[in-house]
Amino acid sequence: MDFPLLRRCFLESSVKQIGEYHYFLNPISDGVPAVMPEVLEEAAAGLSELLDKDVELVLAPEAMGIPLAAALSLRTRVPFSVVRKKSYGLPGEIEISQKTGYSKSRMFVNGLRKGMKVAIVDDVIDTGGTLTAISDAVRESGAELVQVLVVYSMREDLPAVSERMGAPVCRLLDIGMDGPRPFVRG
Repeated sequence: MDFPLLRRCFLESSVKQIGEYHYFLNPISDGVPAVMPEVLEEAAAGLSELLDKDVELVLAPEAMGIPLAAALSLRTRVPFSVVRKKSYGLPGEIEISQKTGYSKSRMFVNGLRKGMKVAIVDDVIDTGGTLTAISDAVRESGAELVQVLVVYSMREDLPAVSERMGAPVCRLLDIGMDGPRPFVRG
C-alpha cells in the first residue's frame, strides 16, 4: 500500500522547533488542524493489515495512539486499552517512566494479564522512549508483546529497535526531517 493521504499529511506538516528538536505537527501525530476521516481510515486499513491475528489486546499510549487504536479495534474487533498519563490505582496497574526527544512523564498501564498476546499501536516512533517503556511494562506483567505498530517511523534502525523491544516494530511510512523540512523515505 502506498498511503497517499498519510504521505501528503506528513509532507504538509507544520514544524515547530523545541530546543534542538524539530517537531512536526500533523493530524495523525497531533490531532491538528483536524483529523480527516479518510486519513484515519487509511491509517487503520494499513495497521489492520499488519496486525498479527493472534493479538488479544492493543495498547495505545495517550494521546494520539487513542484514535488509531479505536479505528483499529473497530476494523479488527480486537479490544484496546489506553496507556494513561494518570493513575487509576487499579489492581495490576504498572507505572512507567517515558522519555522522548522533547519531554518526559509517568504513564500507567492497565488491563494486562499473564500470557496475553499484546500489540502496541502509536502514531510515530522517533527516540522510541515511550514505546520501549510500554514494552517493558508488557514483559513485567507476564503478557507477551507480539508487535509494535506505528504509522510513521523516523528510525532507520528498526531491526535494532525491534530487538531492544523484544518484538517486531512495523510501520506504514518511513519519514525524516531535513532541518525544518519533512520528507518521506522510499
